Amino acid sequence: MAYRSILTVLADAKDADAVLDAAAAFASASGAHLDVLCLGVDRTQTGYYFAGATALMHDETIAQAQAEATEIEAAARRILERSDISWGIDAMVAQSASVSGLVARRARFADLVILPKPYGEGQYADAPVMVEAAMFQGNAPVVVLAEGKPVPVKPRRVVVAWNESAEAMASIRRALPLLQAAEEVSICIVAPERHSTESSDPGAELSRMLSRHGVSVEVAILAQTLPRVSEVIARHVADLDADLLVMGAYGHSRFREAILGGATRNMLEHARVPVFMAH
Repeated sequence: MAYRSILTVLADAKDADAVLDAAAAFASASGAHLDVLCLGVDRTQTGYYFAGATALMHDETIAQAQAEATEIEAAARRILERSDISWGIDAMVAQSASVSGLVARRARFADLVILPKPYGEGQYADAPVMVEAAMFQGNAPVVVLAEGKPVPVKPRRVVVAWNESAEAMASIRRALPLLQAAEEVSICIVAPERHSTESSDPGAELSRMLSRHGVSVEVAILAQTLPRVSEVIARHVADLDADLLVMGAYGHSRFREAILGGATRNMLEHARVPVFMAH
């Protein structure tokens, strides 16, 4: 399946240039349409202020959110008007509690969602919510960007993090067009003895499946020589000078439908290349 409908969501004008440059370049190379959702988010909590101030504060925060949405939309139009792709922009105001629902509905009709890294200094609190909503509620694959790195339509080297989980397989299936286009794909298995498998040759079945799709595959079996599995995978990505990581997104239910698990969060916090994820 080709990626023909790309979605990105912006809730901060400072992200517009980097995110839209990456998303537009990917859409152009893929022959895809790019939709941009520009959100001005009212992050106040209704009822938090004393009664006399509630109406006034509500009006002010809504006006501020509207101004932010307008600023983001203007930045997006400025960037996309100089591109050669098909694109559309929607701008709206939302309260924090409704962000996940808005993003999930748009993601449901996208082949791929491209989003900024959700963690890091200066990042807004709703960024992780958008990643989670797109994957867990919208059931869409997501590429989380790394600073200064494009999303490769024809990658040189791709690392696939494989642990025989349903999440990892879902991500691999969704990433198949990119894996087929890659020059090399490394199936990375960290401490295979920890995975429930009946195979004496870890990665062999996945390797055969991908090879039948024309993917150039090798299997790398790695010991866990660092405290976190994510650190071992990140080192393997760096050692290969890979330009894309494909991995399953792990989560667990709490107050929202799902929240990114610790291993996924740690990988995203320290990613140096774009990370393709699905659940």
